[in-house]
Amino acid sequence: MLDAHLADRFAARAERSNDAFAPLAPPAAPAIAPALPHLYARVAKHITPAEWPLIAREVEAIETLKRERNAVVLGHNYQAPEIFNTVADIVGDSLALAREAVTVDADVIVMAGVHFMAETAKLLNPSKTVLMPDMGAGCSLADSITAADIRLLKQRYPGVPVVTYVNTSAEVKAESDYCCTSGNAVKVVRAVAKEWGVTRILMLPDEFLAQNVQKQVPELELIAWKGHCEVHERFTPQDIRDLRENHPGVVVLAHPECPPEVVAEADYAGSTAGMADYVRDEKPARVVLITECSMADNVAVNHPDIEFVRPCNLCPHMRRITLPNIRRALETMTTQVEIDPATAGRARLAVERMLAIR
Repeated sequence: MLDAHLADRFAARAERSNDAFAPLAPPAAPAIAPALPHLYARVAKHITPAEWPLIAREVEAIETLKRERNAVVLGHNYQAPEIFNTVADIVGDSLALAREAVTVDADVIVMAGVHFMAETAKLLNPSKTVLMPDMGAGCSLADSITAADIRLLKQRYPGVPVVTYVNTSAEVKAESDYCCTSGNAVKVVRAVAKEWGVTRILMLPDEFLAQNVQKQVPELELIAWKGHCEVHERFTPQDIRDLRENHPGVVVLAHPECPPEVVAEADYAGSTAGMADYVRDEKPARVVLITECSMADNVAVNHPDIEFVRPCNLCPHMRRITLPNIRRALETMTTQVEIDPATAGRARLAVERMLAIR
């Protein structure tokens, strides 16, 4: 039985159409604007409208907590788009985050990255609270070498300076003379060779980075370690050839943690910041970034006219950082990154020496 209101509507519809059997159209659903529309626009290609309300709720909670705690979130280029493009206050590669960590105006730093990055932030900001949302977010490369390994290498190669990648633990940094990143490795080894008056340098622990840098500094001998990134070591030269065949005209940018034979197939090799700069400056019509696949998602936000081909090797450690555990870290102020003071002082020196090289 129709209620009076619905009966009146049905009668009016029938009178207008002169068809007593015309179906009654349901009222149009009102258009609902997404919460935080300026942020949703940045992640709309990755987050459905149905998913966004839950994510927006986490983002709003985190923003409130950041204000209450005087906190900032540092987000690495490999971080998931829903973190990188929403709650991260400072984004970049390892070198950029290391430099920005020194000048950040906050009491609390939350690292949306992996553990060695949080340690580096703590080394450079010993008086600040540094939070790691998931202490299990490690790094296969950092795990490939220990402080004991460095000590043995120094015994085997006395007087040879040690340059270690920032993708290492604080204990390893403490045994090193300098740190470097993929973005400044060539500059660092040249500066160290000049300062120390040597032609041999221990460059640890990324074997492929050392091999790729070696090609640019033929005047030096770089002694490498067999450490690898589990994301970059999986790329092969055939992958690059297949990409070129399937995507004619694609410009290939590779990270120097990839094997040298992969880098040789690329049009450009550089750090994540270097790749982002290449896309910005050269504006290729079609491009592929041979690195962790969230990198392409994040760079693409600012380049809607460029086609990004996306081979997807995900870093499982980066994926351990989520919006809920960033929120929980700020709510509970855990887990705080602490470094033994004796270790911290020596490790900080290696990082500061790197930052002093421009």
